Amino acid sequence: MPPNLTGYYRFVSQENMDNYLRALDINVVLRKLVCLLKPDKEIIHTGDHMIIRTITSLRDYVMDFDVGVQFEEDLGPVDGRKCQTTVFWEGDQLVCEQLGEKRNRGWRHWLEGDQLHLRMTAEDEVCVQVFQKVK
Repeated sequence: MPPNLTGYYRFVSQENMDNYLRALDINVVLRKLVCLLKPDKEIIHTGDHMIIRTITSLRDYVMDFDVGVQFEEDLGPVDGRKCQTTVFWEGDQLVCEQLGEKRNRGWRHWLEGDQLHLRMTAEDEVCVQVFQKVK
């Protein structure tokens, strides 16, 4: 049975965000701004339904989905694109595949103790973020 990811997580660290955003064709000004943000994550996990909120001082991004069901994701607030997204469990990791203009786009979340790890990919770039559970 997969872990329940419900909780509020505070930003701890990130690696390679600028190159990841460059792979998504984000302009240099927005890349620099995003790299300064320290987002929090709030996850509500009820059975096969999940809501993942990424909370920043700039804007919030909300994913509301059922695990295993493909949906059209509007990434307009991120990079202006739409893609076909499916989120599923691979062992203890929550995996997201985003099919669209960019190759190898997606992410995975997993827990190590009270830390939530997020590995985002686009093209050949990988960005890793770590969050600490606070409630």
